[in-house]
Amino acid sequence: MELAVASLSPISIATLFIFLFISHYFFQKWRHHQKVGNQQKQAISPPGAWPIIGHLHLLRKAKLPHHALATMADDYGPIFRLQLGTRSALVISNREMAKEALYHNDAAAASRPSFYGMKKFSYDYALFGLAPTSHYWREMRKIIISHLLSNQRVDMLKTVMFSQIEMSLNELYDAARRSNESGGVSVEMRRWFRDVALNTVLKIIMGKRCVGPNGCDEDAAKELQKTITESFRIMDGGLLSDFFPLFGWLGLDRDVKKIEKIAKRSDRVLQRWLEEHRRKRSGCGSLSLDTKENGDFMDSLITLHDRNKLPTCFDGDTIIKATILSMISGGTESTMVTLTWAISLMLNNPHTIEKAQQELDEIVGRERRVNESDINKLVYIQAIIKETMRLYPTAPLIGPREFLQDCMVGDYFVSKGTQLIPNVWKIQTDPKIWPDPFEFKPERFLTTHKDVELKGKNFELLPFGTGRRGCPGVAFALQMEQFILAGFLHLFDVKNMTSELIDMSERYGLANEKVTPLYVLVSPRLPSHIYA
Repeated sequence: MELAVASLSPISIATLFIFLFISHYFFQKWRHHQKVGNQQKQAISPPGAWPIIGHLHLLRKAKLPHHALATMADDYGPIFRLQLGTRSALVISNREMAKEALYHNDAAAASRPSFYGMKKFSYDYALFGLAPTSHYWREMRKIIISHLLSNQRVDMLKTVMFSQIEMSLNELYDAARRSNESGGVSVEMRRWFRDVALNTVLKIIMGKRCVGPNGCDEDAAKELQKTITESFRIMDGGLLSDFFPLFGWLGLDRDVKKIEKIAKRSDRVLQRWLEEHRRKRSGCGSLSLDTKENGDFMDSLITLHDRNKLPTCFDGDTIIKATILSMISGGTESTMVTLTWAISLMLNNPHTIEKAQQELDEIVGRERRVNESDINKLVYIQAIIKETMRLYPTAPLIGPREFLQDCMVGDYFVSKGTQLIPNVWKIQTDPKIWPDPFEFKPERFLTTHKDVELKGKNFELLPFGTGRRGCPGVAFALQMEQFILAGFLHLFDVKNMTSELIDMSERYGLANEKVTPLYVLVSPRLPSHIYA
């Protein structure tokens, strides 16, 4: 067979490839129509689909796919179908359809689509959040919810979280004090928020702080963070192989190879940290297993592995590294994105900074720092976080799902294997639910929308998703974001460096980042002894 292929001319090989490609496309289309048969009607499919690629060109030419899909929803309604290469997708764009698809059909739409880039990045889907529905996914979901992110465990972690954030605030004060600038020290907030989140998450996950003056492994931490960012950027619009699997089978997608190289780099860091952790544990023989399990997250996972309580689908080291990677990537990127947008929105609406600091001065005062008991009382700070996530959700289309079985969404038949794309950004800016939907009004969450929560029970606000595939770290993420924002605004004044509004351009991807850096002037606002 290899000899026969080698003897073909380049033109013959190209002709064979095109034939296979077109044959695969029409086979998939025929199979879909056979499956639908005489079933009930399907949702509308917008015009403009091209042969082979379907509607891909409509999304590829759009800088912000969630905006392009929102425009389609205005024209074709809150539920419609797209053909994305060989994949069929169902897009939902309002609260009612979100409830239909994500609540009434939660079990039917509980899987994840198979993407080549995700597979390489996630240790062949050992990273449970990207894994398809399976015994492994169910077992890991139980372990993470019960052992790592339970309400009791999150409460236990508050002291560690707060101490790490306090350390970062102290370092920022030292930088501001040393600065000779009269208006304060210039700080790039996106980088600062990322470092704060990374240090906090690493301390909780692995027991050590890595970035900054008090860090112990800065090069490795920054290398891991770099691999996560690079992976997100490559996978932001999907790889060619994701829409045309034939390219992946034949090894013709260069981006897949890039992801493979990035994954090897991140694995080297994670493997080294895991080996260091095991050596540290072996030197603490007097500690009981329970003591080790109640340590950092890596301790807990190693203990579960030693007790044979991890699934057997992958080797223990792979499961531990994949789980740690999931928590680091999810915990740092989402926090950085949300807080960067929050400060940007507040600088463009200065009265919100004044109102937040007034609340802090009333609840906390100016003679002590924010502590964990204050957070639940800081309702305006909480409202700022909610309003930021409403306008700029970290994942505007959240994680795509895949239907495990045929079902009905509303009045429409959806076949097994269809990808589900909830346009959360469109849902969260629906003028029927949110008056003045594109204005930054945290006050709405203290008045008209005070009962709307972020935990997936209100289908008009779903930045963390909902149901079986909802983010299990909601409580952890909110706690960290609220305390970082409250601590920062309490200790520092923040000002725009120019008279112009902050540029709010978005870079769409797995994390919906602000395009331009956010440089601001930061200066202490409380008496000097408070920072000691």
